[in-house]
Amino acid sequence: MMHDQGQSDRPVVPAKLPNNAGKPVAEAVEGRGLTKGNPNQQNACRTLCRESATSALERVRQAARKDKTAKFTALFHHVTLDRLRDAFLGMNRKAAPGADGVTWEQYGVNLEGNLQDLHQRLQRGAYRAQPSRRVYIPKADGRQRPLGIASLEDKLVQRGVAEVLNAIYETDFLGFSYGFRPGRSQHDALDALATAIKWKKVNWVLDADIRGYFDAICHEWLVKFIEHRIADGRILRLIQKWLKAGVMEDGAWAECEEGTPQGATISPLLANVYLHYALDLWTQQWRGKQANGDVVIVRWADDFIVGFEHRKDAEQFLTNLRERLRKFSLELHPDKTRLIEFGRHAAKTRQTQQVGKPETFKFLGFTHICGKTRKGWFLLHRHTMRKRMQAKLREVKAELQQRRHQPIPEQGKWLQSVVRGYFQYYAVPTNIESLKSFRTQVIRHWHRALQRRSQRDRTSWERVNRLSVRWLPPAKILHPWPDDRFDVKTRGRSPVR
Repeated sequence: MMHDQGQSDRPVVPAKLPNNAGKPVAEAVEGRGLTKGNPNQQNACRTLCRESATSALERVRQAARKDKTAKFTALFHHVTLDRLRDAFLGMNRKAAPGADGVTWEQYGVNLEGNLQDLHQRLQRGAYRAQPSRRVYIPKADGRQRPLGIASLEDKLVQRGVAEVLNAIYETDFLGFSYGFRPGRSQHDALDALATAIKWKKVNWVLDADIRGYFDAICHEWLVKFIEHRIADGRILRLIQKWLKAGVMEDGAWAECEEGTPQGATISPLLANVYLHYALDLWTQQWRGKQANGDVVIVRWADDFIVGFEHRKDAEQFLTNLRERLRKFSLELHPDKTRLIEFGRHAAKTRQTQQVGKPETFKFLGFTHICGKTRKGWFLLHRHTMRKRMQAKLREVKAELQQRRHQPIPEQGKWLQSVVRGYFQYYAVPTNIESLKSFRTQVIRHWHRALQRRSQRDRTSWERVNRLSVRWLPPAKILHPWPDDRFDVKTRGRSPVR
């Protein structure tokens, strides 16, 4: 199934990786807990040999964990008919169709026949990747984000291949990488960052963002990185087919010589593999050999935060980082990358220097602020980013205009789901005022929409307040303190304290 590979052509790898243990353990600083989908949890799945497909991947996972330098030569047979069926059943049934125009319902009319045909085409090499359909969605800053919507069959195969490859790469990825990984959420990354700032010697923070990352990935480097672990020619050819499939926009096909489409099922995994070799391993080595003080890092896809004890370390890291990324056709966004003084002692230091309050930084929808408790101790405040809140309120206002003639119970149920979903993400400690503000603005938009149902409408604030009490959940904190949840998820193994 695999054979050993020499180290001569591999990127520089730190002498000791946190994932080398028999079971996943906490990352050296940011922490890593046992997550869903790990080896001890198995969900049986039928195969032709009556053997659990999960157990088969478990052997791959164990082999990958045991030998970090091994190449896997036989993986394609894990993309089974059952795995394709599970991929179909796990898809979003309302997802937009790709360039082929096939929807989930249409494909499911003759599901078994379609899956059999797809699986046979994969086995004999007749499968052809189709171009992604280019669409644009608005960003919080008013710009447009390009997305590539893959065809339904491409999604199925990509989900199957991603599941197989995850069995290998989840044993390789470092603990401070959180984006688009099984069992890891944005709040896990936020908790790790908050805990590190609280308990480690963080005095400077580098807020880094890679410019146009998904569109800048070099195909040649990506294939080289994948080949460090994957030697199955059929898997490699599938990945190259998806990279070369191109995009369809306004009926015209365009070739993609670099990048991987945002929105494609396989793209998050490929993006993580690319940064694992281009950034993560290098950062792990840098902080172990060149840093003079504490260095912590938390990465979510192309957005990452690095904390430093010493300013000289931060400046040297930033210089070396630019050189490192340039080697792999990447660059830091000049407007979104900043080095700021931040941490437990930042406020006192800046007060002594008479340079004002510490600057803030943004990460995963929250503005991070140096604050204090009532007793004067340092407290990291996290508030909803203003642009995020404003963008969400604009969406609510526009949708209410379309729904204003619906019965009030229908409007109330919809707004209830919106506010509840918003609170489920943003209801973190120290953010209660932002939650209250959001709820108040939603009520105001609802009041205005009700008033515009008719020229004679005289909906009073008293009635709207009664409706809001009936339908909208109250603003309250739903998440625990970051270090409490962090300790639970890492089972106390993290040496952050």
